[in-house]
Amino acid sequence: MKKLFLIIFAFAVSSVFCSVVHAQDIEIPEGYELVDSLVYRRADVADTTLIGKDILAAMPAKEKGDKAEVTVRQSDVVASSLAEYVKANASREMTGYRVRIFFDNHRTARAESEAALTKFNGIYHDIPAYRTYANPYFKVTVGDFRTKSEAMALLERIKVDFPSAFVVKETIAFPVVDKDKAFFVDTVKVLRPISVGL
Repeated sequence: MKKLFLIIFAFAVSSVFCSVVHAQDIEIPEGYELVDSLVYRRADVADTTLIGKDILAAMPAKEKGDKAEVTVRQSDVVASSLAEYVKANASREMTGYRVRIFFDNHRTARAESEAALTKFNGIYHDIPAYRTYANPYFKVTVGDFRTKSEAMALLERIKVDFPSAFVVKETIAFPVVDKDKAFFVDTVKVLRPISVGL
């Protein structure tokens, strides 16, 4: 049952990102129904409208019909150095801070770390969470912050749900550009068994 739900959920999520699948186009097995479900998708960490474009070519120019013109004069060495810098830093990681919500190595640590990650993602959709294993410890760490004070603010926010949480310094993913729009919410149809009421 769980496996069928996950397959249908994966299908529903992929339909959000790949193409629109209408409810009337899906064959619904007997004993199941389609219900609305929310999907939380993290925002991009960069302005994707400029990916793959030369920023200098995007500047206004009268020959393109713009009212203004921007002229940039630079040597080929500067242009090639910039291109190499961008290529070398494609992973977009930096040293920063996160909040560790789980850290343990006893025999049930794997299942407990999965449960902590699921609980966190269920409550805080807008904050990235990472589950890692570094022998012998399972760890769940959340957030991507440039400063310790930002991580401390999150720690205070989640302390009620995760009382043993603490701030750690580590390599983080590049934080999202717009903190006010850190994630998008969309509605998808999910296949669910019909519950029989008494």
